[in-house]
Amino acid sequence: MGVHINAKEEIKRIAEQIKDDLISWRRHIHMYPELSGEERKTGRFVSEKLREFGVDQVIENFGGTTAVVGIIKGKHDLTVALRADMDALPMEEKSGKPYASKVPHVMHSCGHDAHTTMLLGAAKILCSLKEHLQGNVKLIFQPCEERHDCGGAKKLVEEGVLENPDVSAIFGLHVFPELPVGKVGTKIGHFMASSDIFHIKIKGKGSHASRPHQGVDSVLVAAQVINTLHHIVSRKVDPLHPAVLTVGKIKGGYAENIIPDEVEMGGTVRTLSLELRDQIPKWIENAIWGITLSYGAAYRFDYRQGTPPVINDEKTTKFALGMMRDLLGNQNVIELENPTMGGEDFSEYLMKVPGTFIRIGIRNEEKGITAPLHSPVFDIDEDVLPVGASVLSYLAYKWVEEHS
Repeated sequence: MGVHINAKEEIKRIAEQIKDDLISWRRHIHMYPELSGEERKTGRFVSEKLREFGVDQVIENFGGTTAVVGIIKGKHDLTVALRADMDALPMEEKSGKPYASKVPHVMHSCGHDAHTTMLLGAAKILCSLKEHLQGNVKLIFQPCEERHDCGGAKKLVEEGVLENPDVSAIFGLHVFPELPVGKVGTKIGHFMASSDIFHIKIKGKGSHASRPHQGVDSVLVAAQVINTLHHIVSRKVDPLHPAVLTVGKIKGGYAENIIPDEVEMGGTVRTLSLELRDQIPKWIENAIWGITLSYGAAYRFDYRQGTPPVINDEKTTKFALGMMRDLLGNQNVIELENPTMGGEDFSEYLMKVPGTFIRIGIRNEEKGITAPLHSPVFDIDEDVLPVGASVLSYLAYKWVEEHS
């Protein structure tokens, strides 16, 4: 007979015991950030730690990407997956912290350094409890969450990351500056929006600014297009169905006295509905077609679907809420009311297996940690690290215990 342990208390104890290690790992990753698709040093750091902890199988460069996949083997075949992302953003850090990025124009301003650290912490905790683990835990350290075109979650799914052994459920989390440190939140169903991008090129006819009648003003046409696109959500979409259409980039022109022949623009579309996601590109192109036709201009329209909406599974989310309440106390677990319009490629896993995405609070006004995600002064309250590590490890431990 195996020795019975109080898994909750052991996990909390170990998480607190390794807090200094967690902070050290997070600061190392934070100081040496890598852009999407370039997470080689981060991947090597992760692999070394997993082997040091005693993870049974460590796969580097999974599927031809910079991903690292680890497998901790338990007593039975049932497998649960935990996922963290590793990539940073192309921006200059201005936090002034001693552990600020040492890489020019690259920064962990979305908290992926914390996610990677929390999953490393969960791996260490679960390896410490391996003899009591009733099933397998697959650890997915994913690259390219911030870009849709370089082999993130979709690529890993296509390459079989949820197979061999087959995954029965998956859990992941994301730091959230609007929640106080120590609190977590999630909800059943629609949790985050799809995230798609578009590019438009308006082709007019260049002329001198004093002779607009001799050309086709691409700037004017582009302005009409932008104005019309911003009416799509307010006048074409059911008000009860959330959607966002934003033109975030525009480029064109040579000088104040020249009507340019081309103007380019780009933007993003966010929806919670798969049906609406398919409809909006048609409305965009219809608007562009009508405006350019009326002015005698031409256009090129490119629309790329990025990540689907994050839709949390009912069963796994009820399980996660219950386990987190057990671990952290009812007062620290929030069943969120509304989704957000941000995107996350964790959705690619949820298209294949049931799972739940969780928000974990990092805000601490006394410490001045209030900056939003993607801010040049973004930081986390590092007290969150053992909380995240314990949440991930407890969800995995209890899932295989209850479902083996």
